[in-house]
Amino acid sequence: MVALYQTYEGNVAIGMSKSDFDLHWNQDLREMPAYRIEEAAHYLRIPKSTVRSWVVGYPYRTKADRKYFRPIITPASQTPRLLSFMNLVEIHVLDAIRRKHKISLEKVRRTVNYLKQEFPSKHPLADQEFETDGINLFIEKYGQLIGISEDGQLVMKEIVRAYLRRVERDTAGVPVKLYPFTRERVSDEPKLIVIDPRISFGQPVIAGTGIWTATIAERYKAGESIEELAYDYDLQPFQIEEAIRCELHLKAA
Repeated sequence: MVALYQTYEGNVAIGMSKSDFDLHWNQDLREMPAYRIEEAAHYLRIPKSTVRSWVVGYPYRTKADRKYFRPIITPASQTPRLLSFMNLVEIHVLDAIRRKHKISLEKVRRTVNYLKQEFPSKHPLADQEFETDGINLFIEKYGQLIGISEDGQLVMKEIVRAYLRRVERDTAGVPVKLYPFTRERVSDEPKLIVIDPRISFGQPVIAGTGIWTATIAERYKAGESIEELAYDYDLQPFQIEEAIRCELHLKAA
């Protein structure tokens, strides 16, 4: 008999023993290894090679010898290499920083290290302090390193804040939900898809439900219409469209 356990969000763990489920649920789900690099890149719409360079590093050559670029983000698990929800938030924020000014990762890493010194933390880019006091300090230091003007720094702050507005925090200021961009990364993009480590084991779902976007996309690819899927799940067509867009990276109509 397959074991089913109900969670407080209406989530169901299928095929897990009671002891495994209790162990899973009693851990901090935000820190649990859950995502392969390929999955993180897909969900956050960032090239896989970019995510890999941030969490694994990469070798490179100079005229004199061969060197190695150290990673910026420490994955939740090295063997196998898996990322946590908190790692996803860090990558999401780091993408905002890199998107405006495409400069060397070495300078980005130096700035992240600087932030770690000022705000000792396991995840400095994901902490509430970064969203309040840390962001100004970070952007100022970052601007000094790459030589952007004060106006340029103001633009970058607004870009980073647009990303941070897609991170929902609990009363202690810890990230609990991430609404990934599914369109053009604009500040007013709707929050229709959510990644919540407490729901559906952290897989992207339609906000307000436990319905996996991957399930919707698979049924759509199999030939079912948006209207049929909306009827089956008792949702609006625009919610189904967003789930499909999330998985298949379609452009907004």
